[in-house]
Amino acid sequence: MSQQIPEKKRIAKTDLMVPSLCFGTSGLGNMPDTYGYEVDENRARKTLNAIFDGPINFLDTSNNYGFGRSEKRIGNVLRERGGLPNGFVISTKVDRDMENGIFDANRTRRSVEESLTRLGLEKVQILHLHDPEHARDLHEITCKGGALDELFKIKEEGLAEAVGLAMGRLDVMESILWDWPFDALMNHNRWNIINKSADSVFTKAHERGIAILNAAPYASGILAKGSAVMPRIAYQDATTKSLEPVMALEEICSRYHVPIGALALQFSVRDPRITSTVAGVTKPSRVQQTLDWVNIELPESLWTELENLPFSWEDPEANREYKPG
Repeated sequence: MSQQIPEKKRIAKTDLMVPSLCFGTSGLGNMPDTYGYEVDENRARKTLNAIFDGPINFLDTSNNYGFGRSEKRIGNVLRERGGLPNGFVISTKVDRDMENGIFDANRTRRSVEESLTRLGLEKVQILHLHDPEHARDLHEITCKGGALDELFKIKEEGLAEAVGLAMGRLDVMESILWDWPFDALMNHNRWNIINKSADSVFTKAHERGIAILNAAPYASGILAKGSAVMPRIAYQDATTKSLEPVMALEEICSRYHVPIGALALQFSVRDPRITSTVAGVTKPSRVQQTLDWVNIELPESLWTELENLPFSWEDPEANREYKPG
């Protein structure tokens, strides 16, 4: 199959251009409580080298992925390779103190300093404020002199070219997003072929010129690996009822002889509102598979059938027992 590199799009009004596909690296930090499996150092290293050797120059991580292991592993590989490749885009996130939930200006500054040290970089291209819904006090994030003020100060200092808001809960996201000059937003698990709850937020953000980074197009794995292999949706064990739409999709994909992962990935990538789709990978073969899936030509009749299938407008993580590891 001939491969095309996904087109590049601009991050808001910045000079930063990113491909419409991004590799997510949370799983490379070894997060068994979230994903249900382990990823050791060697596997992570091989996967990261496959990313850096490939045509997609966009990678996303965070301060708290694997309690810092994701960034540390990325930094180790970058050092082995002699630094960040020219033109490569690194996206990371500032996080609350994972022991006490503090997320004030001081914590924001420490978080970015920790990230830059682990990554071995002087700056990152995109820096998000991450998961404010899990902080101890939302006010210390949004107040004058709080975490958000510090985030934008960090951008002014040149430590990040663009800043964003990365989180799950849409109600909390909307309580913050419109009051600050964000360049980007990142949301996960809420815009895919089984859940469309982020639809109105994405439309409003797109209309306002905010770049949209849509994460977890596979609903945390099931839409990539299949219901028989990964019966988990949005980081939780799936119920018989929640598996029904996935199995209906699998039946359709079987008839068309196409991988459900290709359908799930392209559902996000082809959306004109979305700047880039963040797809997680945790082994080298998944890097190439992701490139194959984004290039597979899917028949229009398949998309027509997809429109007639049920999907959810509910928060897929409403009952999630959150574990950061």
